[in-house]
Amino acid sequence: MNSASDAGNTGPTHDQESAQGQPAIPMKDSPPLSSDTFVSWLRMVAPYIHAFRGRTFVVAVDGELAHQGNLNSLAQDLSLLHAMGMRIVLVVGSRPQVEEQLALRKVAPQFHKGWRITDKVALECAKEAAGELRLDIEAAFSQGLPNTPMAHSAMRVVSGNFITARPMGILDGVDLLHTGLVRKIEVNAIHFSLNSNAIVLLSTLGFSPTGEAFNLSLEDVATSAARALKADKLIFVSQIEGIFDRDGTLLEELELDRARDLLLNGGLDEQTKDYLECCILAIQGGVDRAHIVPLNLDGGVLLELFSHDGVGTMVSEENLESIRHATLDDAGSIKSLIEPLETNGTLVRRGRDRIERDIDHFIVLEHDGILWGCAALYPYDEEGMAELACLVVHPSWQGSGDGERLLKKVEHDARRKGFKKLFVLTTQTAHFFIKRGFSAVDVDKLPAERKRLYDRTRNSQVLMKTL
Repeated sequence: MNSASDAGNTGPTHDQESAQGQPAIPMKDSPPLSSDTFVSWLRMVAPYIHAFRGRTFVVAVDGELAHQGNLNSLAQDLSLLHAMGMRIVLVVGSRPQVEEQLALRKVAPQFHKGWRITDKVALECAKEAAGELRLDIEAAFSQGLPNTPMAHSAMRVVSGNFITARPMGILDGVDLLHTGLVRKIEVNAIHFSLNSNAIVLLSTLGFSPTGEAFNLSLEDVATSAARALKADKLIFVSQIEGIFDRDGTLLEELELDRARDLLLNGGLDEQTKDYLECCILAIQGGVDRAHIVPLNLDGGVLLELFSHDGVGTMVSEENLESIRHATLDDAGSIKSLIEPLETNGTLVRRGRDRIERDIDHFIVLEHDGILWGCAALYPYDEEGMAELACLVVHPSWQGSGDGERLLKKVEHDARRKGFKKLFVLTTQTAHFFIKRGFSAVDVDKLPAERKRLYDRTRNSQVLMKTL
């Protein structure tokens, strides 16, 4: 048997050490990738691609991104997601563009409690900004130059009167005029366009049944659309970099209850509160995940979706990481985890049939529906001992403490079942276990049945811990 984990630069395996660590995702100005690094990286993101295919993502982008001239990069990234089978609904804000139009007219913007008072001049500015943005976005998605990410993309962008709006009305005695709120999202029309293999572009202008136009907020449009479509993800590409605690630490994942508490008691600034509230509303409305991604990070959406920790904050109803008992459906994923370690000799080879036979002994580490780690506990009831085996963490998660979490779960299960001692056989990761309370013992200390199966050609170290 063999085990692998993520201590230091390695991960323990039972009779083994783990595979090499995850290659860094290449940055824009980094040197060309080696073939091995490229293949390893592509294999690493493959589970996400499989998981996201056919899913609906509402991507809401702060108008600052277009104002800074970065629409082309966004279009390239979203086109890549579209090519991988993801259904994209795009909402682009226009606040800086409206401010620019007002400045050209020498008109001062008017606000009340953070809401724009949209008079006739401001509404005309909003229309001009929305029209200009639509043309710029369509142009960005029409790129097809050779040797660019958009080559052969043939993207189609569909926009229209998908949003029915209503006036926001009078707030604290102040008439907000043509500032509105979303009343209805035309879900069937959007699904028709998505099913036609198009990217859907939603404007921040909505229209009433009487034909009036209303200026809407990016956050309202995006949240309402995500809820109405029951989207799998709502992604805000924002000037804020995520949600931080009082110590300035980025909160990469937030459960819904924790998010609510932070909204009320977290000491957040108003802009951060607005985004967090939208994330909470989205989750409450049936959206699986809501993300806040930094606008100024090139490729931020891709990094958030295809890397383990992401680059911003993700809000979900529950903690996405869980350790659970394995089922037969997990056998293939377990085999994929341990196969590289079998190939390099770290682990003893075991076929899928053996994994399926022993599946009741396995636990797995699951994150967002993807298996990234496993371990097994084999009982020797007569001697009151148990063996830890196949402790493996995927290279992309090594160094984050997941190996130790799996080990603690195994130790907890062993204690609960009444075992007094836990042992492991390893050829390369003794230091991981010794640091966690295991001690080297002679082979003769093994249970009789395990001693009979001991492979002296591997000369594995025997480490034991009293529980």
